[in-house]
Amino acid sequence: MTAQLSKKSEAWSARFSEPVSDLVKRYTASVFFDKRLALFDIEGSLAHAEMLCATGIINQADHAEIQRGMTQIRAEIDAGRFEWLLDLEDVHLNIEKRLTELVGDAGKRLHTGRSRNDQVATDIRLYLRSAIDDITVLLRAFRLALLDLAEQHADTIMPGFTHMQVAQPITFGHHMLAYVEMFSRDAERMADCRKRVNRLPLGAAALAGTTFPIDRERVAKTLGFDDVCRNSLDAVSDRDFAIEFCAAAALVMTHVSRMSEELVIWMSPRVGFIDIADRFCTGSSIMPQKKNPDVPELARGKTGRVNGHLISLLTLMKGQPLAYNKDNQEDKEPLFDTVDTLTDTLRIFADMATGITVKADAMRAAALQGYATATDLADYLVKKGLPFRDAHEAVARTVRTCVDRGCDLGDLSLEELRGFSALIEADVFDVLTLEGSVAARDHIGGTAPNQVRAAIARIRTQLG
Repeated sequence: MTAQLSKKSEAWSARFSEPVSDLVKRYTASVFFDKRLALFDIEGSLAHAEMLCATGIINQADHAEIQRGMTQIRAEIDAGRFEWLLDLEDVHLNIEKRLTELVGDAGKRLHTGRSRNDQVATDIRLYLRSAIDDITVLLRAFRLALLDLAEQHADTIMPGFTHMQVAQPITFGHHMLAYVEMFSRDAERMADCRKRVNRLPLGAAALAGTTFPIDRERVAKTLGFDDVCRNSLDAVSDRDFAIEFCAAAALVMTHVSRMSEELVIWMSPRVGFIDIADRFCTGSSIMPQKKNPDVPELARGKTGRVNGHLISLLTLMKGQPLAYNKDNQEDKEPLFDTVDTLTDTLRIFADMATGITVKADAMRAAALQGYATATDLADYLVKKGLPFRDAHEAVARTVRTCVDRGCDLGDLSLEELRGFSALIEADVFDVLTLEGSVAARDHIGGTAPNQVRAAIARIRTQLG
């Protein structure tokens, strides 16, 4: 009796002479992670049912019963009262079984003209489309928070670095805008990825299409898809759209990780450029003085997690023949976790950006170290007529003298500076100041404060 009941609970039980073992059920089941697709599964099923009715494949009475049953199922899921059964393997069979319990034969007719293969592909695309829309909103919020920070510090001077060595003076606002540009490209990639996600696989059935007179374009329009997948084999078997999303997500997290690295360095007392609000930090279990930047540190670590999911999906797909294979059940957990990780990270970073306190005096003091205006002195000599390579050599000798004396370029007298080039005049000290240095880079993309403000205004207009 037990075996008979177990067999009856499965959609394909008539084909087999014995029930699936409990071990295999646990190994192959996906219901406890793919149940997050439930509302998308219902949405897709309702669109499919509407099309079946419109084309005369099912009658209006069955369509009405399917709608009634799905409304109740959605309410049960929303209320947390829906019973998810391991025996039914996945979200699709659980919902179908409950629908049949509620509306009888009408529920059994819903699966006409489709397969679980095109059904799950549709659900994933609906889910991912929604996730991309949410992530796009979060990317916008994060950029707006960074723009606010940049605007507050359009004039705040800090050292710019190459090779982690002091290079040239920049403004903190300009530095923040670099990340705004990165996250803007990330938003563009998400929007571009969404175009390829937003194609309907439903109607491909198992792999070859269906003999029923379905209207795929009608379903696509109902569900808000831009187009239908044009080949039934490809529609059910490829997950390149999910891989593309994970690649875009990995790039977002890479940019988050780069920013995190700088936040951690800047917050170190040995640097002391910024402080991060207490709500984003933790202490030490043994050292009472510690304030650790846990959020950016953890974001660096979670970047590896997202990168790993991308590799998992690439590896999952690389050896699969056409069409659908059970391997593809393994696409969901990496995809879901990537969405969750990226969503949580962007949400907390947008909030954390409002809790960053900039220590302008420490930044300015650091910019005065390392001869940050050396390039300005070289440019000054070039403008006086000296070839750049000769100017470079003259300034290098000047810097070496300052290193030996333990002073800055601006500490040298005019007579001392003229010892390195007779072209140097009294106006040289204008270019040796930090303010003069940043103000001189007055072009699109430059660090001059007025260019920073112009860039902020332009980006705000773009973001709407």
